[in-house]
Amino acid sequence: MRITDVRIESVVRRLDPPFRAAWDPSPRRVSEATLVFVDTDEGITGVGSGDTMSDFSRYAHFFVGEDPMRMVRHVKVLETLSFHAGRYWPMEVALWDLVGKICGQPVSNLFGGAADRVPAYASTGALMDPIDRARSALACRDRGFKAIKLRVDPWRFEEGVEAVEAVRDAVGDSMDVMVDINQAWRMAGDPTPSIDPAAARKIARRLEGLDVLWLEEPLPLTDVEGLKSLGASGSMRVAGGEMVRTPEELLHLLRSDALDVYQPDVVLSIGMMRCRTIAELALASGRWFTPHTWTDGGIGILANLHVTAGVGGGPYIEFPYDPPGWAAEARDFLLAEPLDIDAEGYLKVPDRPGLGIELSEDVLEAIAKVDAAPDGSPPTVRVG
Repeated sequence: MRITDVRIESVVRRLDPPFRAAWDPSPRRVSEATLVFVDTDEGITGVGSGDTMSDFSRYAHFFVGEDPMRMVRHVKVLETLSFHAGRYWPMEVALWDLVGKICGQPVSNLFGGAADRVPAYASTGALMDPIDRARSALACRDRGFKAIKLRVDPWRFEEGVEAVEAVRDAVGDSMDVMVDINQAWRMAGDPTPSIDPAAARKIARRLEGLDVLWLEEPLPLTDVEGLKSLGASGSMRVAGGEMVRTPEELLHLLRSDALDVYQPDVVLSIGMMRCRTIAELALASGRWFTPHTWTDGGIGILANLHVTAGVGGGPYIEFPYDPPGWAAEARDFLLAEPLDIDAEGYLKVPDRPGLGIELSEDVLEAIAKVDAAPDGSPPTVRVG
């Protein structure tokens, strides 16, 4: 079997009303996703999605004509492209989907098959006043979630801690609560500085009394000593690593014992195969692996789920969920049916070969109607 073509589609869905993500200074008016299709001479196609695949057409020839099963080779090629061009990890996602279909197995089985479902936590994205956030936490608990992650702006920490207090008062000990202060990276064009280690330690001390399970992204990951001092100053776990560029960065954090919870996103960070390696090393070191999954379209959640279930990560997997601004229909617009947890709060691995992706008919029909752009760049498909 040989790869015959790699097709890229950029898909956009309007968000109405716009979603105000805590880490983004600009309201999100559209949800954007890139779809990757890897075709073969035997009629089997792998599907992936995630970060932008801008200019990938220049490099598709490195894969066309190759055996899709040579995954170590493909990942090494993608790593060279990550250095010279962009993080084209949606291509690896599509290749693993293809490999799973060829083998007739869910990708999670190929990654170890440790579990067929993982407990999910409701990952909120917006800043809310204490009353509204407490109500949303209770609604999440009623839906079956056993844990919730809250966003807090460290520059307005007193407002944020009031929301955390309100949630803890509302849910008692019936839910784990995590807090993300989004200090490890910035959106393009946002020059806002990160807080310093002293401020992070002050925040951690306040949250520790509220039995917060972990504090996420309290500092830039380059500040290894600051992260270590934060971990040494109390009992709360420190989480991060969602957008690292190389496996070496995560290995350095592991060797330095700078984090308790490792969160590289397989479609945004270092890919599925390398994330599996980091996950196994973290788990063998008594640390947690629970990746970031906040990517538009729904396929990123599935890719991260397969890796997490394959290696036995956890104790939770991130499930972006913050209605009405970020509901399942907006998040999973690429899929025929939105992903959802079961009655016990678990996200189940699809029992179909590959990643179990079923694309929306609306998306497929919209793609079919769009001709290639005159300049040869991927066309933009608009749905919804």
